[in-house]
Amino acid sequence: MRTLLITGPGGSGRTTVAAATALAAARAGARVLLLGTDRTDTLGAVLGTPVGTEPGEVAEGLTARRVDAGEDFRADLAALQDRAASALDLLGASRLDPEGFGPLPGAEELSVLRALRDAALSPAYDLLVVDLPPAERALTLFTLPEDLRRALRGLLPPERQAARALRPVLGRLAGVPMPAEWLYGTAVRWDTELAAVEAVLADRHTTVRLVAEPGPAGAAAVRTAGLGLALRGLRTDVLIAGRVLPEGVEDSWLAGPVAQQRKTLDEWRQTYDVRPVAHLGRDPRGPDDLTALAVPGVPAAPDASASAASAASRGRTGPAPAEWPVTDRLADDGVLVWHIPLPGARREELDLIRHGDEIAVTAGPFRRTVPLPSALRRCTVDGAALREDELRIRFRPDPRLWPRTP
Repeated sequence: MRTLLITGPGGSGRTTVAAATALAAARAGARVLLLGTDRTDTLGAVLGTPVGTEPGEVAEGLTARRVDAGEDFRADLAALQDRAASALDLLGASRLDPEGFGPLPGAEELSVLRALRDAALSPAYDLLVVDLPPAERALTLFTLPEDLRRALRGLLPPERQAARALRPVLGRLAGVPMPAEWLYGTAVRWDTELAAVEAVLADRHTTVRLVAEPGPAGAAAVRTAGLGLALRGLRTDVLIAGRVLPEGVEDSWLAGPVAQQRKTLDEWRQTYDVRPVAHLGRDPRGPDDLTALAVPGVPAAPDASASAASAASRGRTGPAPAEWPVTDRLADDGVLVWHIPLPGARREELDLIRHGDEIAVTAGPFRRTVPLPSALRRCTVDGAALREDELRIRFRPDPRLWPRTP
């Protein structure tokens, strides 16, 4: 199934574009699930039909639902207490009433990730369109699976889990299950769930569609969002420029805003596949208005190599390619070069720190720690440069670890 994640700066009209995109795909014959992540029913307001927390058909071929973080948190709390019942009894702890609690910080993000995973794995749909939170929160959401898995591995390393085989024996001798047993079991379940979310985000059928209003604020937001997406290795398909004003208004007060929009659009086209969506003169409401927006359709899932070749032929580097290739320049310069696409990055905002077989890359407000490709683990960092929206890190083979040649 194709997964389309839609986000943009707050107030950019991302919910409207998500609804219009899903409706257009459904009318083209696809079975579409539209997933909303806002706490309130913003999707229902745009569609003209209420959207609940259970899947419901809002148009022919289009099913919609909202994430209910509160209900998910209460279910998780009840399940956790059931699994830890023996340990809680051993400690004399009372069970908590899930109905008396609202979601804790972070529960909403985990609910969105779980809903994304479940929806993307459903065989009932051809296309999943997700109305994500504003770009700043969406980028934080994208970092959670990888960062939480790294934290789990640090707190409960896999090698320590080998001792789990002894715990049932100790539990029988003590008469109760050992608390560490369900602790490790919970960690394994979380790691499996987070790995499934990572797989959805990394899938070549998953792309991100940015929505922004052309102008200085929108340009700054798109630069930041594009940088964050590229660092996470996420692909974008198009940039929707929303609320674009009509041309030919040189004699009116709109001349200034139109010129400003035109300048931003020209800058965006150097990096992105930009699709302007006209300003309707009102807030879109209902299927007729959504159809009038004429948002771009959702093409068949692209082949990664074909997408890269197409982007190169258009002269754009862009954040679309998710690959971070290593080129062999040993014969010429004695180094291997790791290429990391970072559109919009600035030299003064970049930082690199190597930790063993991992490297931490900081780009603007974003930071990601990634494992080194196997060939680079036997090398030392020889330098780095930012060229053509690409961070190029040079690695020189370590004589102590590199295979000797005659």
